[in-house]
Amino acid sequence: MKKTKLFTLIFLLATVSLTAQNPLIIPDTLSGTEFNLNLQNGTFQFYSGTNTTTMGVNGDILGPTLIMNQGDFVDIMVDNQLADTTTIHWHGMHVSAANDGGPHTIILPGDTWNPKFTVMDKAGTYWYHPHLHMQTNKHVSLGIAGFIIVRDDEEAALDLPRTYGVDDFPLAIQTKDFDDQKQIVVPSNSDDVLMVNATIDPALDVPAQVVRFRLLNGSSQRVFNIGLSGNSTFYQIGSDGGLLSEPLALTRLQLAPGERAEILIDFDGMEGQSVQLMSYAAELADGIYGAKYPGIMQFMVLNGYDPNPLNGSNFDIITFNIGAQTGNPVTNIPASLVEVTPYPEESADITRTLTFSPEFMGPDQLNGRFFINGLTFDMEVINFTIPLNNTEIWSITNQSAIAHPFHIHDVQFFVLDRNGVPPPASEQGRKDVILVNAQETVRFITKFEDFANDPVPYMMHCHMLVHEDDGMMLSFEVVDTTTGIDDFNAGDDVFVLFPNPITDGSFTVEKSNGSTGITSYELYSLTGNRILQKTVSDQNPEIKINVSDIPSGLYFLKVYAGKAIHTRKVVIN
Repeated sequence: MKKTKLFTLIFLLATVSLTAQNPLIIPDTLSGTEFNLNLQNGTFQFYSGTNTTTMGVNGDILGPTLIMNQGDFVDIMVDNQLADTTTIHWHGMHVSAANDGGPHTIILPGDTWNPKFTVMDKAGTYWYHPHLHMQTNKHVSLGIAGFIIVRDDEEAALDLPRTYGVDDFPLAIQTKDFDDQKQIVVPSNSDDVLMVNATIDPALDVPAQVVRFRLLNGSSQRVFNIGLSGNSTFYQIGSDGGLLSEPLALTRLQLAPGERAEILIDFDGMEGQSVQLMSYAAELADGIYGAKYPGIMQFMVLNGYDPNPLNGSNFDIITFNIGAQTGNPVTNIPASLVEVTPYPEESADITRTLTFSPEFMGPDQLNGRFFINGLTFDMEVINFTIPLNNTEIWSITNQSAIAHPFHIHDVQFFVLDRNGVPPPASEQGRKDVILVNAQETVRFITKFEDFANDPVPYMMHCHMLVHEDDGMMLSFEVVDTTTGIDDFNAGDDVFVLFPNPITDGSFTVEKSNGSTGITSYELYSLTGNRILQKTVSDQNPEIKINVSDIPSGLYFLKVYAGKAIHTRKVVIN
C-alpha cells in the first residue's frame, strides 16, 4: 500500500478545545501464564492537590495490561480487597461461561477467584472490567478496567509496530462526571470531563514513524467519532476480535462503549510537529449519546445531558508530539494483514429476533429503562438455550429513540447488514459490540463453539452501563446436544425423569428426597426454540408433562427448582 503522509496543517477549531499538557499514563504490563490481580480501593489525583476516591487493579486506578499468547493456558488469581462484592469479565475473549466473569460469578470482599483457561482468541485488543449486576457502572467508573493484548503467529509474521509503550500504545478513552469536591459521580448523564488512561488533557511523545494505537471506548455511555486534526488519514487494522484482512484508510471511525479498534498513524517526516486525535462529535447523528440531541426527536430530553461542552461538539482527545525515530522503525503501512472468513449466511441453523424497547413511549422515554424482548435481567432465569456448534443469525431491532451498543459474551460475530445494507468496511471484521441505532435493524452471524453445559450462563446486554445496570441484559446457555442421555448433567440427582425415551405421549419429572420442589419447566428444540413453558405449583414434588402433540426427536428439558436450574435431554418417539 502506498504510504500517505499526514497533512501538516493543523486547523484551530472553533469548537471545544482542550489544552493537552499532562503526560499520558501508560499502564504497566503483566505477561506469561500466571497473573495476580488485586482489586483495591485507592485515591488518585485527577486534579493536582485533590484526592479522588477510586478503585483499581494492582494500583489506585485502572489495571495492568495483560499480555497473553494464543494457545497458552493461563492461571489468574483475582483477589478482591474491595469492601464491595464484584466480578471480573474478560470482555471479548472466548472462554467458558464459568471462567467468563459474568454477574453470577461473584467475588465477595476478601475472597479470591481463580479462573483458568486456554487462550483461544485471535491476536487483538480485549479488555477486562467488573460485571456485577446493578454495580457495573460504579466499579468501572471508579477505575477498574484494563487492557488484554493477545498475540499469535499470524500477527507476529507481519511488519507491524508492537513494542509496548514505544510504538504500540493502549488508549482507554473515557468521560466522567466530578462533583464540586472532585469526586466521581455515578450514575450521571453529565460526563463532561474527558480522559485517556486516567489522564486529563493528555499528551504523548511519539516517534516519527508508523505508530500503533489500541483504542478502547471505556466510557459508560458516550460514543466517540474518532478522527485526526486536519482530517488526516489513518489506517484501521483491527476491530473488536482481531486484525482485519487489510488496512482500511479512514478519516473517521465511530467507537461505541465497549468497542475496540487498532489503528496505525504514519508520523514519518513529521518530527517536531503535533497532531491531535479528536472526536468529531458534531457529525454524530441525532439519537446517539454524544450527539447534540441524544434522542432521534430533538424535543426529547435526557436529564442531566445538557449543558455539556462535549455534546455535539468537536473536541481533542489527546495530543501527539512527534519526536525522533526509534532505532528500528516501521515506516510503511502493510498491504495486507490476515485472512478473515465470515460465516456464510446460508450456514445458519436459526435466526433469533431481539427487540429493544423503552419502558414507556413518548418524549421522556430516554429517562426510563430499556428492555430486550420486553424483558429485564433476572439472575434466576436463563432466556435462551443454544445448542453447541449452532451457527445463528441474530436480528436486532431497536424500537427506542436512542442508539444502544449491543454486546454478546462468548463469541465474536460478523455483521451482515444494517437495515438491509451491508455494513461499512470498518465493521466487517470480528465484532463483539455493535451500535444499533434508533429505529434500525442490525443482523449478525456467529457460531457457538467449544464451551457448553456450564453451571452459569453467558450474558447479552447493552454496553451503556447505565442501561445495563437498569436491567437491559439477558442470559443464554450453550448446551451440548451430542452428550448421551445418561451422562448429560452427570452427577445431578436432584430429580428423576421417566420414561426416557418417551413412547406414550407423556413423561413424569419427580424430585429426589431432600431436594427443592419444582416450580416451572421449559422444553426446547435442538435449535433452541422454546416449545413448552409452564409454571407449576410451588414446591411441587412431581409433574406430568404431555408431549403428545410434539413431533418425535431430541429435546432439552429445563426444570426450575428454587434458585437452581437443571437441564435434561429427552427423546420423544
